[in-house]
Amino acid sequence: NMVVQQAIHRFQPFVNVKNATEQAREIGYDSVGHDLIFGLPFQTVEHIKSTIEKTKELMPDRIAFYSYAHVPWIKGNGQRGFKEEDLPTADVKREMYETGKRMLAEAGYVEIGMDHFALKSDTLYKAVENKKLHRNFMGYTSSKTKVMIGLGVSAISDSWTGFAQNVKTIEEYYEILEKGELPLYRGHILTEEDEKLRKHILNLMCNLETSWSDDKSYFPELPDVLIRLKEMEADGLISIEKDRLLIKEEGRPFVRNVCMAFDLLLQRSKPETQLFSMTV
Repeated sequence: NMVVQQAIHRFQPFVNVKNATEQAREIGYDSVGHDLIFGLPFQTVEHIKSTIEKTKELMPDRIAFYSYAHVPWIKGNGQRGFKEEDLPTADVKREMYETGKRMLAEAGYVEIGMDHFALKSDTLYKAVENKKLHRNFMGYTSSKTKVMIGLGVSAISDSWTGFAQNVKTIEEYYEILEKGELPLYRGHILTEEDEKLRKHILNLMCNLETSWSDDKSYFPELPDVLIRLKEMEADGLISIEKDRLLIKEEGRPFVRNVCMAFDLLLQRSKPETQLFSMTV
């Protein structure tokens, strides 16, 4: 819809998407993905229906169906072409998601983890079947390596034991490269606690379940995490057993909320914030 695209300063005519999809397949890509966003300013449920109908004409192998993240404090004009009241309400966003999910299922797509859908012929679906799905900064992947190299200004690299980010200006980036050095300016080495929490969060995001039956998985704050999730258990969204947590089908839309309970850094930095409302 042109009104929506104008508000967010991102123009994606269908013909451009069609050409890019067809050209990707012509040069040998065996898995083509589309990103669809719901909850945009001026967007309606009818717009979602129209977008998915057009997407079905191209049948990409996988689809990311994201909720729009409203972050107007970030520099740039991308999110300043509209007012807060131009955004759909939480109830309308929920209807958009459920409508899109139903239409994608009818078209043959299977829900993968959170926000993603794939055809059964795609490697992403096969990774789920084989319990080999992985998630990184870029989303879900069936790749065998957990290492990700970030190229370019501000890019983040993941070595699995730590993270490193490149400098944020082009001038400084090339200046450091010309010296034969890596253009890094900050990073973080994972602690033992970080590694345990990552394991649980990735298990939940990729397999919708996690367990803590040994010392490699258990951490002292786990009882507090489970207490935070009791309300979701009472609502029938998750199941908590002696040493295992399972996200039920009804709880799929709330995978992020479950993961946030395991994010101790987030809990410690914003203990008074209604964290569960941040993903709506």
